[in-house]
Amino acid sequence: MRIFRKIVGKAYFGLLSVRCAKWPEWTDYVEVNGQRLLYAVRGPEDGLPVVLLHGNGGSHKSMLTQAKRLALAGYRVYSPDSRGQGANPPLEEYHYADMAEDAWAFIREMKLEKPAVYGWSDGGILVLMIELAHPGTLGLGAISGANLCPDCGPDFEEFKNWILEQDTPVTRMMLVEPDIDPGSLKAIKCPFLVTVGDKDVISIEHTHLISDNIEGSELVVVPNATHSSFIKRNPRMGRLLLDFFKRHGYVNAD
Repeated sequence: MRIFRKIVGKAYFGLLSVRCAKWPEWTDYVEVNGQRLLYAVRGPEDGLPVVLLHGNGGSHKSMLTQAKRLALAGYRVYSPDSRGQGANPPLEEYHYADMAEDAWAFIREMKLEKPAVYGWSDGGILVLMIELAHPGTLGLGAISGANLCPDCGPDFEEFKNWILEQDTPVTRMMLVEPDIDPGSLKAIKCPFLVTVGDKDVISIEHTHLISDNIEGSELVVVPNATHSSFIKRNPRMGRLLLDFFKRHGYVNAD
């Protein structure tokens, strides 16, 4: 059975790669808030827009599996590298508010009208902050493994020690940020999907706190999943997003 699963997994990703050759990725740069950011685009020009925001220290490649799957379903997928990360030159100081403003400016620069925006980990924090600072920007929002404050995981001391071992400006940010009032999330009115792995570094209780404060949001606890296992090279999050989009009528015309 274990061998069978491995073969099926390879077959899935092989088929996905072949079919996605129809929508190859291309990259470009955009100037926002004094930052020159690389971004990737995949999918048909007339597809409904989806923006993917990666996690701490990641890049547009972090959610490549989701980008391919969404493009295959007819969506136009935009994946920017956050300031100081990915292909962008590193910085001496990082703040979530700056990155959220960059993402909002990117959406405006691309002329995207109420796109669906999905963020994983740090990217999920940015999704929340975009809609709080600029209500009505998102058509739909979705997050995975996001947090409102640094001390929200099952073992903050272990997390803190890991950050101190990394000792980089972008990881040190996580010791003091974000600081989002749970009650402020009540201002979010667009359809929202909140997900977390049942073995995530972000606690299920904290994720419930986020979901409970976003009116009408949908909460999914992904079984047998860590912070990244249901996202990196895994089709599960792509399926969750497509199901979420379909339930809310965010589908491409045939």
